[in-house]
Amino acid sequence: MGLRTWLMLFGVMLALILEILDSSIVNVALPSMMGNLGATVDEISWVVTSYIIANVIIIPMTSWLAGRFGRRRYFVGSILIFTAASFLCGLATTLPQLVIFRVIQGLGGGALMSMSQSIMMETFPPRQQGMGQAVFGMGVTLGPSLGPTLGGWITNAWSWPWIFYVNIPLGLLAAYLCWSHLPEPRWVRRAETTDWLGIVLLVVGIGAMQTFLERGNRLDWFESELIVALALTAAFCVALFVWHELRVEHPIVELRVLRHRALVVACVCGAVLGVGLYGSVFLFPLYTQQVLGWTSWQSGLAIAPSSLATAFMMPVAGRLLWRTGPGPLFGLGIALFIPTLWAMSHWTLQSGTMDLFWPQIGRGVALGLMFVPLSTSALRSLPPQEMLQGAGLYNLFRQTGGSMGIAILATLVDHRAVLHHAYLAEAVTPFSVVAQQRMQSLVGGLASRGLDPSSALGAARELIDGTITAQSAVLAFRDCYLVILVLFLLMIPLVPLLRRPPDVVKS
Repeated sequence: MGLRTWLMLFGVMLALILEILDSSIVNVALPSMMGNLGATVDEISWVVTSYIIANVIIIPMTSWLAGRFGRRRYFVGSILIFTAASFLCGLATTLPQLVIFRVIQGLGGGALMSMSQSIMMETFPPRQQGMGQAVFGMGVTLGPSLGPTLGGWITNAWSWPWIFYVNIPLGLLAAYLCWSHLPEPRWVRRAETTDWLGIVLLVVGIGAMQTFLERGNRLDWFESELIVALALTAAFCVALFVWHELRVEHPIVELRVLRHRALVVACVCGAVLGVGLYGSVFLFPLYTQQVLGWTSWQSGLAIAPSSLATAFMMPVAGRLLWRTGPGPLFGLGIALFIPTLWAMSHWTLQSGTMDLFWPQIGRGVALGLMFVPLSTSALRSLPPQEMLQGAGLYNLFRQTGGSMGIAILATLVDHRAVLHHAYLAEAVTPFSVVAQQRMQSLVGGLASRGLDPSSALGAARELIDGTITAQSAVLAFRDCYLVILVLFLLMIPLVPLLRRPPDVVKS
């Protein structure tokens, strides 16, 4: 590959990393936005939710839109929309303005992931396609991990608008490189008709489903009439969309691409991988900040080793893929990720930096071993004209799996913490010798500091309740990591189905 190709790949990867980073970089800046925009916690969460909803809606439509406008024109146009929306987000002075601009940013960024993956697959020759997916995978996995770290640093050094302004020069550079060097493939054909019913069903169905997942835990799930309505709307529209798309002559999403078994297996595994990727990134800062009392900056630095391990492992996995095939590498990744999750489930209130360091290394290596063979297996057996559609569905499953995982884990943390608190509190009774000894020790210590007996007793009870609350949180996080572990155990029977496509087997 010549210099022109490498410049194009650099532009594609730059656009991908910007899009992935913006999914997570905003999270640590939300408290600053709340004070600046006068928003509540519930209101400011729409800054994240609106972007994700718009992003996920576009992903399955990417192939049709590329056919409608041309791949290069649509890809570069998406980068420019994303960049312009980033500038507007930084200028926003009210919450409604910021949410609207985040929707536009999500619509622009939605195409970048699937198109980047298919471009990588087409650009690298067959023997190096594993390496191409390794390069793509580094952008996908590094973004969620590095986003909180960069977001915290930028917010502390400057202010929250700069997390959007930094996209502008990088986005313009990516757009220039892609416009100058990205070729238009021969197989892309202009869409003959527009499936308006399919577009409406897709937008309403996916939008309702994603809103249901993003807002469910905040609104107490099915206790809320809005959540019930969203669930029913999503189920009806998605089911009708599938029925309609399989019968229309020119569908907005070509679901027939799922006739390829390798893609179906990869989509299922990708959904579980999304839970492991996004779920573990979601749990780690919560645990370190709420349980261990770390700052957001410390939490971001602690997860950085996982990103570095992934960045190191993916090129290695890309080179090994041709020799071993996808199944053994993916199985090795699962075999490493399971004990890593087991170690995470045993973190305690006394866990130190090194107790958290090595599981993060294991997580990074395992994700690198799993991501490359899975994404390669998903697309390698597809003909060129179906590759972008397959990439869209694969990324949709992974993103939806991640959203579902975060929604379930957020609910599980809250529910299990309350449950464990009730169980632990039952042990603190007048009939428990250990509890009474601890109570007497605390009362004596507080009384020696000058508190009267009544005040010392009340303070001792508060200290014990605080200990119970902290331990309940530890047990709740343990349960969450074990749930992810079980999901990966259930994925083991699918590993033998990740075989080499016939045209990739070495002679």
